[in-house]
Amino acid sequence: MERSPQGPVDRPPTIRGVAERAGVSKSLVSLVLQDSPRVSDAKRQAVLAAIEELGYRPNAAARSLVARRTHTVGVLLNDLRNPWFVELLDGLNSVLHAENLRMLMADSRLGRRTGEDATRAFLELQVDGLVAVGTLPDAAALAEAAERLPIVIAGTHDPKLPTVDTVANDDERGARLATEHLIGLGHRRIAHIAGRGSVGELRSRGFAAAMREHGLGEELTIEPGDGTEEGGYRAAVRMLGGSGGSGGSGGSGGSGASGRSGAALAAGGQVGAARERPTAVFAFNDISAVGALSAAQELGLAVPRDLSLIGCDNTYLARIRHLWLTTVNNAGDDVGRRAAQCLLDRMAHPTRPAARQLVAPSLEIRGTTAPPP
Repeated sequence: MERSPQGPVDRPPTIRGVAERAGVSKSLVSLVLQDSPRVSDAKRQAVLAAIEELGYRPNAAARSLVARRTHTVGVLLNDLRNPWFVELLDGLNSVLHAENLRMLMADSRLGRRTGEDATRAFLELQVDGLVAVGTLPDAAALAEAAERLPIVIAGTHDPKLPTVDTVANDDERGARLATEHLIGLGHRRIAHIAGRGSVGELRSRGFAAAMREHGLGEELTIEPGDGTEEGGYRAAVRMLGGSGGSGGSGGSGGSGASGRSGAALAAGGQVGAARERPTAVFAFNDISAVGALSAAQELGLAVPRDLSLIGCDNTYLARIRHLWLTTVNNAGDDVGRRAAQCLLDRMAHPTRPAARQLVAPSLEIRGTTAPPP
């Protein structure tokens, strides 16, 4: 303990103090901290004992300068409110933590509101790698960053860049599983609440393809949505409320082609058309399905007696007992673990060609689907 005119001053232990306590040089302490094999077991144990006795904690910034690494990974999220992304983060962090890498997270939704460029901020922080989770608005910024550090895209399919790996769900297959389950129960009038981006387009495409393959192309309806609970609620009111819904035949976007979403156009489905009420709904995600469930209840429809409902992603929402939602399991934890391993491989081999992994979905049948009335 040192003294000053104001009295004793506690200073954190230093590498010099560790070296003196262990009876070795500062450079040898540094080798131990770097886990160098050039240190004898006896001296290593002496240094580790001194570190423990003094409570020494290495200066992360100083170590980064020496090693030219920060041991951090940037994670750029499309929207932190999405519970599936949180499950993906659990899997991602479990692998990174085992490799002594720490996550730094940014929500691109908040960045858009504040005008901040999170990708550039991560570059300034000199992260060792970056994982982009979900559909991001600025593909150009990601492409520019990919020239300077390893990047993996998780949970979506775009953008496709030469040295950026992608780990995503087989979203088209997942939509087929949900739709075929409803068809197998006997439903014919089946509607889909669509989502946005490449994931939304693929899920709409899978839904439409399954309907056509079973001769139900004339019965399919695709209603625009935005992946939120409110969006799911409004879309369901338009589909289930008939002419009494908010927007009639075209929803909030107007009637006819002008009211169609990009996903609906890609799938070639009829959007919000005035027709007989559907007996089943496949929602873009679990959050949208919760909104649709609220709309059905307000309209006096019992689920699953009057209306079958399927979500997508198998988030914690689907497992809440009073919801007990049938849903497509997209294994967010597995996607996260694979994305982390891809990033580690990319960090080791930065110039290898981009790889693309699709995680196979499964269907979790719970309490919101049944044969039609």
